[in-house]
Amino acid sequence: MRRVAEGRQSPPRLSSGDERVLRTISVAGLLLMVGGLAGLLAAHSLRSRAALVIAVQAAAVALMVWARVTFGRRSFHASADPTAGGLVTTGPYRFVRHPIYTAVCVFAVAGACAHASFIAAGLVLLVLAGSLARILAEERLLLQRYPEHASYAATTKRVVPRVF
Repeated sequence: MRRVAEGRQSPPRLSSGDERVLRTISVAGLLLMVGGLAGLLAAHSLRSRAALVIAVQAAAVALMVWARVTFGRRSFHASADPTAGGLVTTGPYRFVRHPIYTAVCVFAVAGACAHASFIAAGLVLLVLAGSLARILAEERLLLQRYPEHASYAATTKRVVPRVF
């Protein structure tokens, strides 16, 4: 049976098989992200001495730290597994739903842009694809745990404020 929250019906419950698939997609996304970042590092395409790249990457690290502090003492899960404690909508989560993934992507793109090559572009695409896979899987699971995520998602973009 569906519950009605804020005039909307909650989504149908995911089966345990669907949840397992979403968690598997999330882990695959994490592996893509880590592989892309490790590849960028190994190809010497992640770090730069250019002041602009350093500034952008420092801002990305600051965003990640701010998001992590706002998120609190909740643990990290390799598979998307919404934690107890309520939906976080404060701090950087007021502006984007996934500030940590945003920070990782900005950090990687800045480094890859400083070392423009087909290898760097391919590796940064792995990071972006992995992030997108995790975001989409995580959001389906968040909606199941926190039905209020639907109204939050309607007013807050995923990664880029007012855009995506």
